[in-house]
Amino acid sequence: MLISQISKVGLTKSVVMLALLLTSVVGAAQLQTAVQVVNETNTQAKQAQNQVNRLNDQTEELLVQYRTVLSEIDSLTVYNQQLEAVVNDQNLQIQSMNDQMAELESTNRAIVPLVIEMVDMLGRMIEADIPFKIKERTNQVVQLENILDDSNVTTSEKYRKVTEAYQMELDHGRSVSTYQGDLESGVKVNFLQIGRTALLYQTLDEKKSGWYNPQTDAFEELPSQYNTAIKDGIRIAAKQAAPNLVGLPILHQVSGE
Repeated sequence: MLISQISKVGLTKSVVMLALLLTSVVGAAQLQTAVQVVNETNTQAKQAQNQVNRLNDQTEELLVQYRTVLSEIDSLTVYNQQLEAVVNDQNLQIQSMNDQMAELESTNRAIVPLVIEMVDMLGRMIEADIPFKIKERTNQVVQLENILDDSNVTTSEKYRKVTEAYQMELDHGRSVSTYQGDLESGVKVNFLQIGRTALLYQTLDEKKSGWYNPQTDAFEELPSQYNTAIKDGIRIAAKQAAPNLVGLPILHQVSGE
């Protein structure tokens, strides 16, 4: 009986020891699992924090890019507004130029016949005038006629050259000049032109003098008494002598006398 009780007590202790051992093993396993969970949690938290940090950096970068884009949009808006103003101004200039070209074309249609008529009138005026510097003046008319047919010369340039020719003709009427030339007979003489009042001549040996008679449309010899006066007039016109009063013959022949 006693042995039976002792055996029961030993068995109980063994059971208790086994239970304690099992409890200890289970607790250790649970503790190890808990530590592992904590470590994994910490790792995940660290990874999450790193992810948060990366997202935060990306957010900051995107914010900077967003602000940069906004600034570029503002700059482009101002540029587009300025460009639009420039384009509008250019369109106005183009329209103005088109209007001016249309007006110029209309003006050209009015001016061209006028210029042609002016050249024709200049030629007829020189032909009817006393024949001083006749070759030079008629050549100028020929040049003007050639310019009228030249498409490379603008209408304004044609008009300018014609008006210059008229101005030269006006200056001839107020000038006194001398130049060498030939009579129709081929005799070389010094001409003395006094505006459009008189055209006189004297041979190079100063022995004969004459004048252009507009009534007969011919050069006629003058009496020798005028030789000295005409010679002095030629010297004054050539600036070889000081201006002085000279008794030049201003002759008029009335038709029918």
